[in-house]
Amino acid sequence: MLYYLFQFLEDQYQLPGAQLFEYLSFRSAMAIILSLGISTIYGKRIINYLRAKQIGESVRELGLEGQSEKAGTPTMGGIIIIISTLIPVLLLARIENIYVILLMVTTVWMGVIGFVDDYIKTFKKDKEGLKGKFKVIGQIGLGLIVGCTMYFHPQITTKAVATETAATGNAIARTEVVDMGPEVKSTKTTIPFVKNNELDYASLIDWISPDLVNYAWLIFIPIVIFIVTAVSNGANLTDGIDGLAAGSSAIIVLTLGLFAWVSGNIIFSDYLNIMYIPRSGEMTIFITAFAGALVGFLWYNTYPAQVFMGDTGSLTIGGIIAVLAIATRKELLIPLLCGIFLIENLSVVLQVGWFKYTKKRFGEGRRIFLMSPLHHHYQKKGRHESKIVVRFWIVGIFLAILTIVTLKVR
Repeated sequence: MLYYLFQFLEDQYQLPGAQLFEYLSFRSAMAIILSLGISTIYGKRIINYLRAKQIGESVRELGLEGQSEKAGTPTMGGIIIIISTLIPVLLLARIENIYVILLMVTTVWMGVIGFVDDYIKTFKKDKEGLKGKFKVIGQIGLGLIVGCTMYFHPQITTKAVATETAATGNAIARTEVVDMGPEVKSTKTTIPFVKNNELDYASLIDWISPDLVNYAWLIFIPIVIFIVTAVSNGANLTDGIDGLAAGSSAIIVLTLGLFAWVSGNIIFSDYLNIMYIPRSGEMTIFITAFAGALVGFLWYNTYPAQVFMGDTGSLTIGGIIAVLAIATRKELLIPLLCGIFLIENLSVVLQVGWFKYTKKRFGEGRRIFLMSPLHHHYQKKGRHESKIVVRFWIVGIFLAILTIVTLKVR
């Protein structure tokens, strides 16, 4: 809204400073400052309200040290993240941008699913919360929306970029970006460690018949659904100890913000030899607001937590990260960038699978880990949860740097 207001003031009255809102960097900086302010200043009021309404966490007895002390801690704190993200976006972003719309829909959609789950746990006293099948249906629904929008919407395109080299008077070659051709619909994505750095989903089906290239959505949309479901569940499983999910997610989101910024800039996308995606740079406003909201939430969520994000926050975070990765055409980097989510997911799958297999074969279920997800395994080994969280953050930073490096490793 402020973007359009200051654009009007600049066009009509040449108001000094109004032109600043044309710059993505300025609006991104304003977004992160505003989201940090909202989450830290008003976050306390929301926590007090949740406490007054006795919206507290009912903790299962899992035999973990310090677990009983967390009983009654306010939950549904994901509301802080959602509000602190959406307000700066509505004020500072170009809200007609299809990528911004898609991200706002994702935030509200997953936020509602998580809120219903937390509501059932808190007020209906049902520790299971929303039935798993309904969560999956909601995740599949979002995946369908995102997949169909990415595939069919006319404003979601890519553009070929070429350079030409001209000799200067000093005999030093100077390379300039040349804007080549029209925007095109494409099912290409970035793939690491490959020379041309791209994979076209259509190639997974057109080998049968060239005519099937028009049916690439049959491959693309199910892949999007799988990614949305897997990443949102991964974030949900990671939210088990104070500050782990929010801190790890902030690292991932800032990395995706870098990808969004360079992918939407024709010069930097050419320099890094990555896909140029018109209009994707506007996602940087959403990303910086979201990152600010996560960091601000950490003010109250670090050990000892004054509030838990609940499924309202964790499902929303996972959904947003998945959509950001898909929109920037970096979804095949998710196993590396979101390695914390992946290992948490795998630890649960391996634990459950091995337990069922050994129970069937030996009559007694056996475990790989002392407890899953993985962070609980280290708690059982006597590690303090704050040490576990910081070490997971360090691993997350390493994976983020490695993910960025893959852009130039061919």
